[in-house]
Amino acid sequence: MRAVIFDWGGTLTPWTTMDHLAAWRAYADVVHPDDPGAAAALAQAALAADDELWVRVKEHHRAFTLYDVLDRAGAPADPAALDAFRSYWDPATRTDPQAAPMLQALKARNLRTGVLSSTSWPGHWHEDILRRDNVLHHFDGWVWSSDLQHTKPHPEAFEAAMAAIGVTNPAECIYVGDRPYDDIHGAKSIGMKAILIPHSPIPEHQLVPTDLAPDAILPSLADLPALIDPWL
Repeated sequence: MRAVIFDWGGTLTPWTTMDHLAAWRAYADVVHPDDPGAAAALAQAALAADDELWVRVKEHHRAFTLYDVLDRAGAPADPAALDAFRSYWDPATRTDPQAAPMLQALKARNLRTGVLSSTSWPGHWHEDILRRDNVLHHFDGWVWSSDLQHTKPHPEAFEAAMAAIGVTNPAECIYVGDRPYDDIHGAKSIGMKAILIPHSPIPEHQLVPTDLAPDAILPSLADLPALIDPWL
């Protein structure tokens, strides 16, 4: 094994249940500060567009961006409104405190490390978060599906992550994630080992059946180095 690649939300960042309509209402209240009715309608339209595009991800693994959501909802790409949307999500973005020492332990084992996340957010939002929490420098590369044509579990996403960290053989990679289909099925389908962090309450409508089981279950990030030692 030469590399370990991580999912972001629910893996490096513990799952936090958030109100998606409230997130879009934070955006809409900036666009329509003096018209609560218009703000409510805009928030509903943005949420509907967001949900529709995530259904496309589930069914066709097609990536999208926040700007695709806004275009579909007929909403402006207002920088201040997007800042409000981003700020709403801040409580759900805190990196697990176990991540930094775990990543240091992987580096001590001469492993390359990366991040691959299915996300609509601009990549620099995620990089700002990892930099804020003083962990970005522990990674050799990172890939966000908002910069790709496809999301996990499509092979293109995993191939892009390998390329970002300078690895070409999926059999030399371990993927760590919290979603049985997107993460475990996707990684194993391309030939990686896959480890499941089973702590995220994935919404029922986002689940996809899979018969590919993880190679291991990870109780916490701190346990990862010892768990993979037999594979090295």
